[in-house]
Amino acid sequence: MRDIHCHIMYGIDDGSKSLEQSIEILKNAYSNGITDIVLTPHYINKSEYNCNNKNKKKILDELIGELKKENIDINLYLGNEVMIDPDVSKLIANNKISTINNTKYVLVELPMHYENPNSEKMMFEIIRHGYIPILAHPERYDYVKEDISKLEPYINMGCILQGNYLSLFGRYGDEAKKILKILLKQRKIKILASDIHRPSTDYRIKKLKKKLKWFLRDKKYQEELLETNFLKIINDEIID
Repeated sequence: MRDIHCHIMYGIDDGSKSLEQSIEILKNAYSNGITDIVLTPHYINKSEYNCNNKNKKKILDELIGELKKENIDINLYLGNEVMIDPDVSKLIANNKISTINNTKYVLVELPMHYENPNSEKMMFEIIRHGYIPILAHPERYDYVKEDISKLEPYINMGCILQGNYLSLFGRYGDEAKKILKILLKQRKIKILASDIHRPSTDYRIKKLKKKLKWFLRDKKYQEELLETNFLKIINDEIID
C-alpha cells in the first residue's frame, strides 16, 4: 500500500514530536507493508504551522538518512496539507507550500467545524492557477455530515476526494464512518490514506483490505484507492 496523507514530519505541526517518534511510525508503516509515503505536514497561513519548503526538505533528508540506517525500505515524498486560503497559489510560488512531489496536485483541507462561505471560490482559484486540489477527509467535516451534497461543487470543479480509511473503523465517530461508506459506494472517493499523527495509531492495513474486499467487491476500484491513483498523483498524471 501507499499513503498520501500523514503527519510524520516531526516538530512542525500536530503530528510526530521527535525524530524518534517519526522513525517509530515509519517502522510501523513498513511492518504493515507500506512502501511509499507522502509527508504532508499542516500549513496554516499566519499560524505556527508554517514551515517553509527549505526547512521541510532538511527534515525530509534527515528522515531518509535514518531510514537507510534502519534498513527501512520506504520511499518518502514531500507535500503539505494546506488549510484553504486565498493565497495558496502565491504560497506555492513563493516556496512556502509544497505540492505533492512537485506535481500539480495539492492536498487541501477545509475548516472542520464551520463552513467558510468563501471556500468554493478559494478552491476554484487554486484550480485556475493550474493546480488540482485533493480535498482531505471530506467525511470528517461537520457540515458534510449534515448535508453530503455540500461536496458536489468541489467534485464538479475537479477536486479529488481523499478519505481517511481509519474512518471505516470508527476512529472519527459513527457519522464520519457512515459518510465515507456512502462516498465509497458512490465511487466519489479517489484515494484512501492514513492521516497518521502518532506512533500509537494502528495502521490496520490487513483489516482494511479485507473490509474493502467485502464492502466494495470491486478489485479495480480497491487498487485505485490504495495503489494506482497514488502513483498517478506522484507522477503528475490525470486521475479519471
